[in-house]
Amino acid sequence: MMEYVCRFCQSSLGKLNASVYSEAELGLDQLTTEEREDIIIRDTNGQMQVRVVCENCEHILNHYPERSLLPSLYH
Repeated sequence: MMEYVCRFCQSSLGKLNASVYSEAELGLDQLTTEEREDIIIRDTNGQMQVRVVCENCEHILNHYPERSLLPSLYH
């Protein structure tokens, strides 16, 4: 199972059956090693979490970029 989660507010944005899609189909093969380490997290059960930015947090960051220094955007 692969879950997309907002890196700022921790909202779950969706889940995919990772065995159905390849990393190439999802575009994850285009990430550098550093990006992969920052974006993709595997828990102890082997579940993959892809950390992205939700629309609400993106809106906040576009209007208040200094908020990116906070651990959470609290929307």
